[in-house]
Amino acid sequence: MNRTDALHVVKESITQVVPDADLAALGPDDAFRDALEMDSLDFLSYIEMLGERTGVRIDDADAPRLTTLSGSADFLVAHAP
Repeated sequence: MNRTDALHVVKESITQVVPDADLAALGPDDAFRDALEMDSLDFLSYIEMLGERTGVRIDDADAPRLTTLSGSADFLVAHAP
């Protein structure tokens, strides 16, 4: 998986969890929870959806790396099959 594909999957996963998310206003290093007003359950749903869509195993310890567009994309590129 390349970075462009990873960002696409990340953005699609976010919009599934937070349908009214303004992704155009979201910077690459903006924390989802602050910028999108994502609560803990939304964030967990996002992580689950990301894992399901990509087949990447995401452990609890990986969650802090998945809080931004850049972090999520980097994680997927590094761990995608």
